[in-house]
Parts: sequence; structure tokens; C-alpha cells
Amino acid sequence: MIGKLTGRIDYRAEDHLLLDVGGVGYLVYCSDRTLASLPGPGNVVALYTDLVVREDLMQLYGFPTLLEKEWHRLLMGVQGVGAKAALAILGALGAEGVSRAIMLGDMNAIKAARGVGPKTAQRVVIELKDKAPGVMAMGGTLAAAMGTAPAAAEGEVIDQAPVTRKVAEPARPSGSAAAQSDALSALTNLGYSPGDAAGAVARAAADAPEADTAALIRAALRALAPKG
Repeated sequence: MIGKLTGRIDYRAEDHLLLDVGGVGYLVYCSDRTLASLPGPGNVVALYTDLVVREDLMQLYGFPTLLEKEWHRLLMGVQGVGAKAALAILGALGAEGVSRAIMLGDMNAIKAARGVGPKTAQRVVIELKDKAPGVMAMGGTLAAAMGTAPAAAEGEVIDQAPVTRKVAEPARPSGSAAAQSDALSALTNLGYSPGDAAGAVARAAADAPEADTAALIRAALRALAPKG
């Protein structure tokens, strides 16, 4: 399966682009947000990709980050959410916005995506709420992997697989300390400053000392949400 493409943009359409990779044109569907962030025709770009195969067609979907690609995969696993609907949700909210909306149970945010109704939005929140903390915590690991991965030359097609390194790890805290550590990691991966994230997690833990990671993240996000 094609995991990543690096090539020149031939043209951009409303919901896709044509990427010239070594003389082969790949039609890649992207969200509105991703297309708006890309340069114009003639420029070289790299996109992580996912090939979605159906009985009557095959379509390639492109993402600027591995975290967004993972959310697309999880969203497609929800009943009633196809590849295009998953892309619409990511286009409306971005990977970080999807994380926040699911953790906070914000169905209205999910429903704001084009073609997503209230029942589908409810299923997304219910079915993915237990998976969201893990995906959020994974954000930092994926970012580190992207930073250390070898650069692809123009025209290269990469089927990327995770690289496992055996490294010594410090002893992991247990119980509530581990939950606070995971919650802090997830919030910083969402872009909150370490100071703000630590303060919000500490307050959440003080209010609910036995709370698990997901509960701490939800409480901290509420505390960090803009007031008014």
C-alpha cells in the first residue's frame, strides 16, 4: 500500500490534486484545510496517503501529518462515516480540533462538517471517546518519528512502516501519576503550553484524585477553553 508520496503538483481541483511522482500522476483527495495549505502547481510537496478500496473504485487520500491520517482511519471505522465524510470532519476541525471535540463530547463541532448529521456526529463521539486519549498522546511520538525519518527525494514513492527502536525507558509512574503524565502529554501535543497544560491537569487531578487519563483530559480541556 502506498504510504507516502513526494512529487510536483500538476493541478489542484476542489477536492483533490494531481501529484506527478516520477512521471506518474497520482490523483489524491485531500480536505479543504489541506488543499488550502499547499503551494501552487509546480511545487514539490510530500503527503502521507491512505488507499481506500471499495468494490467499484480505489481512491487515494492525502494528509499533511501521520496524526491526521490516523484520525481519518478511525473516523472511517464509525458506522455511517465514509472516507469523504471523515475527510470533511478533518477539513472542518483539523486533527487537533477532532481530538478536542471527541474528548469534550462536542457533537455540534463534529456536526459542523459538511454532510455530517446529528446522529452520525453522536456516533463519532460515543465510539471514539475511549480511543481519543491514545491518539492524542501518540501525537508527540508521531511528530518525533517524522522529524527523524529520512527525507524522500522528489519522485520517490514510499510505503512507510513504523521503525521500532529499543531504548532504555525510565520507570513509568503508576496510578494517578501515570494518568496525569499521559494527560499532560496529550495536552501539549494539542498545542497548549507546558505551563498552562500542567496547571489545568493539576487542578483536574486535585478535584478528582482517582480520575483516569481520559477524565483528566476532558476536565483540563474545559478549564482551558476560552471563557465567555
